[in-house]
Amino acid sequence: MVILLLQQTEAHNNCLPWVSSQDRDRPQHSWRIRLRKDGSSSRRVLVEAIAHALFAADPRAILRNKVKVKRDELEIGTLSFKLSEFRRVLVIGGGKATAGMALEIEKILDGWITGGSVNIPGYTKPWPKSKKINFNAASHPVPGEDGVRGVKNMLRLVGHPSEDDLVICLISGGGSALMPLPSPGLLLSDKQKTTNLLLKSGAKIDEINAVRKHLSDFKGGRLAEKLYPATVLSLIISDVVGDKLQSIASGPTVPDDTTYAGAYTILEEHGLWRKVPSSIRKHIQKGKEGKLPETPKRSSRIFKRVHNVLVGTNKESCQAAAEVVENRGYHSMILSTRLHGESREVGKTLAGICIGIREYQLPVAPPAALIAGGETTVTVHGKGRGGRNQELVLSAALSIRGKPTILVSSIGTDGVDGPTDSAGAVADGNTFERSLRIHMDPDSYLRENNSYLFFERLKDLVITGPTGTNVNDIFIGLVGPGSQKNGTARRSRGR
Repeated sequence: MVILLLQQTEAHNNCLPWVSSQDRDRPQHSWRIRLRKDGSSSRRVLVEAIAHALFAADPRAILRNKVKVKRDELEIGTLSFKLSEFRRVLVIGGGKATAGMALEIEKILDGWITGGSVNIPGYTKPWPKSKKINFNAASHPVPGEDGVRGVKNMLRLVGHPSEDDLVICLISGGGSALMPLPSPGLLLSDKQKTTNLLLKSGAKIDEINAVRKHLSDFKGGRLAEKLYPATVLSLIISDVVGDKLQSIASGPTVPDDTTYAGAYTILEEHGLWRKVPSSIRKHIQKGKEGKLPETPKRSSRIFKRVHNVLVGTNKESCQAAAEVVENRGYHSMILSTRLHGESREVGKTLAGICIGIREYQLPVAPPAALIAGGETTVTVHGKGRGGRNQELVLSAALSIRGKPTILVSSIGTDGVDGPTDSAGAVADGNTFERSLRIHMDPDSYLRENNSYLFFERLKDLVITGPTGTNVNDIFIGLVGPGSQKNGTARRSRGR
């Protein structure tokens, strides 16, 4: 098992320290990577690449690099805000990366914050401490009443906003579940059931969010409505393929292009319309008929005072991984940051590209690294346990059987892959035969969506624990041994 320890540890006799926080100027980290000794230099390179991909997604580092305060001027990109002109500077928001974002924004603003309240996962460790910002524990991935209480805390803090207020919203992946506020007349339990049905159906994240927006009094721009006429600055870390702002955490401060009619179509197409609670059907039907107000659209005046800024994406993590493998002598190719589709099909395709590199030196010659980002989905047919990354790697393992120079891994940058304690998995050309030796049939495990048990028995799970961030998933495929010569690697960029 590959274990990434993000807290400082003593080197273990059976493990090799490979990457250190002293390699770069990252004072917020003190860690070592522990790797089981198996004689594989490519695994060491792989783990180093994963670690640096996670570093690139660190919310504190992201804000430190992009948000500046000079005297009383808050600057981000081309935007600037004169802090002394505001009566109150408030911080609200929610998501998997929001704890780190909140701690860093408090440090950057250095006394300018009037107060704050954010929702973060209840499993966050260590629990953050702040003088000005309250951290509300909330359930994830299924929304809970604790999240509702946290949202109400935010709204109480804001009170009656005015033009003299600056509200900084910290938005990141997971915010949809962490910031629930059901529409009037709906129960949270009805939303929970609907969310569960969508998660199990294989619906894409933007489809899930389109439905959530129309069951919420907070998402789909409705938070922006509640904050008007304050000036709103939303700092957003994306966990959505394509980085569509209205899909990240269901776009609480972003104009919404989806409709009640679209929410109905999504539920119908996934065979869920008759399965969701009757209260949900009645609510959406009333919205379709124009009896409920739609989510705010681009033409609404409220968005003239709203600034949505994308500060972190999957692209930076892919680039960080590419930099590592190039330094280790691999030619790197960033294939895409928009992977989507069924995990097992995507795994088969990525494995096929790795095989093409190995056998035909196309599209790049080995030693090579194929890097991609995005987020796939699993349509559950079996009764096993696993996650989209583990299933992708298991599918790839079937294709690369007998090709020992190929090593593949896929992980969720949040450290959580499905309902498991794993971030993802690793496989190589020997994985298939190793599984047969301990009487496991890989095809059967794939059919049953039982990828977690498969890789657990092989000790090939990647365990990070919750990372405190989320910029989708990262796939890395290494083909052939890496030369240690410097200056010979090249990078090929995809979209």
